[in-house]
Amino acid sequence: MTDSSSDPQILRICDLAPNTPYRFNLSPDAPARAGLAQELGISGIRKLSFQGVLQADGRSDWLLEAKLGATVVQPCVVTLEPVVSRIDQPVLYRFTADFVLPEEGEETEMSQDETLEPLPDEIDLNRIMSEALALALPDYPRSVGATLETDSFAPPGVKPLTDDDTKPFAGLAGLRDKLDESK
Repeated sequence: MTDSSSDPQILRICDLAPNTPYRFNLSPDAPARAGLAQELGISGIRKLSFQGVLQADGRSDWLLEAKLGATVVQPCVVTLEPVVSRIDQPVLYRFTADFVLPEEGEETEMSQDETLEPLPDEIDLNRIMSEALALALPDYPRSVGATLETDSFAPPGVKPLTDDDTKPFAGLAGLRDKLDESK
């Protein structure tokens, strides 16, 4: 366990005053951004900020509301050229003391509220920031004008199969067109 007294980004719940909101503003330096970019498997993080407030929510729960801002560089999924993306994302976590994790192998119904988390002894703001950034990254960054070419392969004399041919109702549409022609 990390000693939170030496790291202001790790907040011990028992040290926080329930009636005073804890405001934070993280702006990692270049080496920290480079390490996070490597951890996330992206080319780079030019800017990164995570600012918000952690405050008591009732008698034993805590609410974290923040804004994540980042400028990231990822390779294009088609050309591998660098793609710069801007991310501005709200972040919301509800840390609740009565959150019960299911036993391994036990079936349970998942909550519809994706913001619920079990209340830990410590809240690591850096971990929350990096998790929020990982979830906000574009899945398939594409540079301007990048298109994926399609090739079609078939034996001589056979019409190549297209994406439209593989759709479940493509045959019905063709049948409908033939019926319309025969009228």
